[in-house]
Amino acid sequence: MSIAQESSTTHSATILDGKTLAKQIEQQLKTRVEAIKAKTGRTPSLATILVGADPASATYVRMKGNACKRVGMDSIRVEMPSTTTTEQLMAKIDELNNTSDVHGILLQHPVPDHIDERACFEQIALAKDVDGVTSLGFGRMSMQQPAYGSCTPQGIMHLLEHHKIELSGKEAVVVGRSPILGKPMAMMLLNANCTVTICHSRTQNLAAHVQRADIIVGAVGVPELIKSEWIKSGAVVIDAGFHPTDDGGVGDIESQGVAQVASAYTPVPGGVGPMTINTLIRQTVIAAEQSAGLSKDLISQ
Repeated sequence: MSIAQESSTTHSATILDGKTLAKQIEQQLKTRVEAIKAKTGRTPSLATILVGADPASATYVRMKGNACKRVGMDSIRVEMPSTTTTEQLMAKIDELNNTSDVHGILLQHPVPDHIDERACFEQIALAKDVDGVTSLGFGRMSMQQPAYGSCTPQGIMHLLEHHKIELSGKEAVVVGRSPILGKPMAMMLLNANCTVTICHSRTQNLAAHVQRADIIVGAVGVPELIKSEWIKSGAVVIDAGFHPTDDGGVGDIESQGVAQVASAYTPVPGGVGPMTINTLIRQTVIAAEQSAGLSKDLISQ
């Protein structure tokens, strides 16, 4: 019996717990980091670039640094003033590209408005693009060539795989079209043999699209835009949004009622978020393995 069939008879939804899975993967990554150290005498390292003093961005960078520590990796925190120019930021990225002790580079989004963020993303070398932000990486991933996937959609795919969610032949609706979430998510699902519809905040009659979906991904950045009453029985519900509230936070999908209709769903928080950071760390480990000759290609897991 499939998960969807089981749900229709028992109405017991599977919770896609990203927090627990991320902890399990971290234990495996510790072993891989130790193997790299034993072979090379060097510690895998992620460089994080923070431009300006945005408090939320600083918090995210700190969380990523803590995740590095938990698996035994180094985290190099590069802080640049809000007055940094595009040219200065690109020069810093070039410097990190050419530093052998740096295995992965993360430019924390967003950067100040006067900086050409896309140009700076493109400056990151493919071999160090562990956050999956370059156009080259996106194109290669879409064409099923070796590349690091954008961390949130790649983390979602690992979560679905871990829970043995059947994707082939399913109808997936991705609500959101950002270059590092909605678009790569759609391509990953397409590569997994889903039939994919991409919607967004300006889609007309969004409810009609969601209602036919076997797999729904909320990635639009609007609190509870997607209503639980739109979700058909047995659907798999993935909420990649998080919006802080006085009593915790909400996602892009209205949570009330989801557990009663979905076959599986991600909680907010604790679903997609932990998998995003975990994927960043895992892909940095892969980059270090490549550098040490322990991995064949960028998509070895």
